[in-house]
Amino acid sequence: MRTIAHWLDGKSFAGSSAATAPVTNPATGEVTGQVALANVADVRTVVEAAAAAFPAWRDASLAKRTQVLFKFRELLNERKQELAAIITAEHGKVLADALGEVTRGLEVVEFACGIPHLLKGGYTENASTKVDIFSVRQPLGPVAIISPFNFPAMVPMWFFPVAIASGNTVVLKPSEKDPSASLWIAELWAEAGLPDGVFNVVQGDKVAVDELLENPAIKSVSFVGSTPIAKYVYENGTKHGKRVQALGGAKNHMVVLPDADLDLAADAAVNAGFGSAGERCMAISALVAVGTVADDLVARIAERAKTIRTGDGTKGTDMGPLVTKQHRDKVASYIDAGEAAGASVVLDGRTVDADGAADGFWLGPTILDHVTTDMTVYTDEIFGPVLSVVRVETYDDALALINSNQYGNGTALFTNDGGAARRFHNEVEVGMVGINVPIPVPMAYYSFGGWKNSLFGDSHAHGMDGVHFFTRTKAVTTRWLDPSHGGLNLGFPQNN
Repeated sequence: MRTIAHWLDGKSFAGSSAATAPVTNPATGEVTGQVALANVADVRTVVEAAAAAFPAWRDASLAKRTQVLFKFRELLNERKQELAAIITAEHGKVLADALGEVTRGLEVVEFACGIPHLLKGGYTENASTKVDIFSVRQPLGPVAIISPFNFPAMVPMWFFPVAIASGNTVVLKPSEKDPSASLWIAELWAEAGLPDGVFNVVQGDKVAVDELLENPAIKSVSFVGSTPIAKYVYENGTKHGKRVQALGGAKNHMVVLPDADLDLAADAAVNAGFGSAGERCMAISALVAVGTVADDLVARIAERAKTIRTGDGTKGTDMGPLVTKQHRDKVASYIDAGEAAGASVVLDGRTVDADGAADGFWLGPTILDHVTTDMTVYTDEIFGPVLSVVRVETYDDALALINSNQYGNGTALFTNDGGAARRFHNEVEVGMVGINVPIPVPMAYYSFGGWKNSLFGDSHAHGMDGVHFFTRTKAVTTRWLDPSHGGLNLGFPQNN
């Protein structure tokens, strides 16, 4: 049985803790490894390495940093199929979806390759007589990233490329459910020439999380996960003097107006509701059908969803298993509760005939119609392949439904009416909005993040928000009374 260890100073690190947790293949139910669970001493050892590596990396030239970033980008692009296979083996999502995850993460790496431009400050000459003022953006120090199970590669890549490019050192704490991707990424960084100690991995559970939140050497914490834990991370991290960006849960609504292209809307609802078995923070879990459109739309969605092949993600299926048996059973219990509360089960994934091992964590696409806002299938973030259909009479009813929800992560409107679309993206109280786009995940040069209980802290991920989060501004005022100059050198100037 393989042991999945930590990563410290450019090599694997076993740690001193004897505690482990099983890692399973969700498509078979087989335990494929044991991941080390760090104790406090292990976390402190990793943090100390990141702190020791910080001064040299902070002072490395932008030319050196971008050279390493470009090399990492080349290696990742060449070998992304390897990483996708690791994700499928431990998370369960199909290979095509895993490859898409890596590709979206790669976009942030490419964005970070432009860090010399992104870190440019400002300069004012003669702000006062012979006094000049300029500003610079400088790195924070060692930073922590605590990532979830559903995107073991993409979510860490929302943060660490920008953090590293900006001159920080990183401690990544991946999910213990699918930890191997983090070590593969660490090895790739080493191959790209990143100095030892700049990128580190500590495996673990709440013990590791709490130490990262409390350790004074860690200057910031980036977290993605459920809202209760995001709130916990934010409150405890800020209490210990850290910058914290904590992205929480979601209940993403997709509104379909009567004038929408129903075939387009049906395709989008299936893709966004059941992709990655619904284990996405941007998944559409609540379909809001406006007016008389509901019956026709639900029928079209059900027709498409019935064709989805659920099974082992390595076998060319459309949708894989859920990440653990416990999570599969929890999602199924929400379907039970919705049915008991009066929702109509249009398509039942509890009895799916999956193309995979009998012990896989299978749950097929599920559609519940006539869902009301007091049902737990609507109020809770289910994080599974369950699409709840809520019927409303008007656009205003749909808007009020979304704006009264505790979450404000993502939403979508399907319509052919430009006026309605413009009104929607102006009035809806949600951080990421799609118009005829069901999963409105911004490109890397914009920022990712929600509103309300979907985000704690004031910084979103990547884009310029990410650059600002991982740096701090220093303003410098100077007066030079006597100019000086160097000797002669007729060679072409070079950056080093």
